[in-house]
Amino acid sequence: MAKKQASSGTPATAALAAAGVPYTLHPYTHDPAAESYGMEAAQVLGVAPSRVFKTLMVEIDGRLAVGIVPVSGTLDLKAIAASLGSKKAAMADPKAAERRTGYVLGGISPLGQRQSSPTVLDESALGFPTVLVSGGRRGLDIELAPADLARLTNARIAPIAGA
Repeated sequence: MAKKQASSGTPATAALAAAGVPYTLHPYTHDPAAESYGMEAAQVLGVAPSRVFKTLMVEIDGRLAVGIVPVSGTLDLKAIAASLGSKKAAMADPKAAERRTGYVLGGISPLGQRQSSPTVLDESALGFPTVLVSGGRRGLDIELAPADLARLTNARIAPIAGA
């Protein structure tokens, strides 16, 4: 994998470049009518949905946290809460997620967020040599090694994906 095009620069790609992490950009034309940003990326890029991960913001005990799970499934709110030492979690307010991360919905990357948050990566990511996550805008995914994703986001690894 190689670094590509500064013209596609986002805070996510800047964070990867600063860390010296190898990655591949996968730009595509986003369809505003798409019902699921992540499934759209998987289909357009021809990648198994289990290898494309979505970034979801949750609220746990009054603080925001990040869950990274395959687009083929859902985020298990009880599991992410337990992995962060709590009993329950709720999906974060979309506007709060945008303010916290500096990204728009459908383009929230786990990398290069405006303010870092406790992060949990679903353990299934470790079963792939590379995974794809949002590159920081709709229509841009970044492919990188799951170990690099976990290290750069300081993520805990836990089974947080639901069916």
